[in-house]
Amino acid sequence: MPQRPFQSDLLTRELSHSRFEIVRLQLEAFDPGQGWRLWLYEFILFGFKQGWACLFGALMLALLLLTHVFYPDDAPLHRYDFLTLSAVAIQAGMLLFRLETWSEAKVILIFHIVGTVMELFKTAAGSWIYPEDSIFHIGAVPLFSGFMYAAVGSYIARVWRIFDFQYSAYPPRWATYLLAVAVYVNFFSHHWLPDIRSILFLATFALFWRTRVHFRNWRAHRWMPLVIGFALVALFIWGAENIGTFARAWTYPGQEDGWEPVSLAKLGSWFLLMLISFVLVSLVNPVREPDRGD
Repeated sequence: MPQRPFQSDLLTRELSHSRFEIVRLQLEAFDPGQGWRLWLYEFILFGFKQGWACLFGALMLALLLLTHVFYPDDAPLHRYDFLTLSAVAIQAGMLLFRLETWSEAKVILIFHIVGTVMELFKTAAGSWIYPEDSIFHIGAVPLFSGFMYAAVGSYIARVWRIFDFQYSAYPPRWATYLLAVAVYVNFFSHHWLPDIRSILFLATFALFWRTRVHFRNWRAHRWMPLVIGFALVALFIWGAENIGTFARAWTYPGQEDGWEPVSLAKLGSWFLLMLISFVLVSLVNPVREPDRGD
């Protein structure tokens, strides 16, 4: 079967990036036919791509659950330290076996730093705690926690490339940078200054309400409002946070004596953190307009 133009272009541009590109291009080249076969194939392909984009975060969540259930109490290495070393090993393995690109690794490092700074402040303010001991920590923050933020950045960077994101009616880049900085500062300043979260929500919708993200699952690009994409990912992260607190990786006030679901109010926080994450990834991934052919 002759390659379509977008396939040959991606082959020369991306094939050297990660091993997944070879598999992805083969799956996109396959023609399942029409009707229900095409719908089923696209559904399965979408799940496969999303699963690949979530690989780093999924492995971290699996480690949180497995160590919560099976990690021995008398182990010579603290559970948190085991998680930190495991996260480093996963990162090294993904780079070694070309399951992740160096650009994505840079995004993970940025998120690790940004997340750790926030963790140091929030744990000092009593927003949440890490109830177990560790050697690899800064202040009251075990170093594995930065990888949980990095998992978000890893997902966005990977899904951006895997689905060939393009954007229409994208706001001025400088405005998105200012908004992201304001969101990040408010996460600190609201402890002693008025919380301007509602203003930040309005500013986000004002900037992005017309923006569409165009994504390619099989061959043709489809689109959805970008703010809906932010909300869906925030909901997904809220679910992952419930898994993390269930595994006692960290606890919120009220969870000291037993697990209870994380408040739905946290969805707003994750929505705003999604904005920071998205803008950070846009620094290393191109914000492209839709191809005219699509």
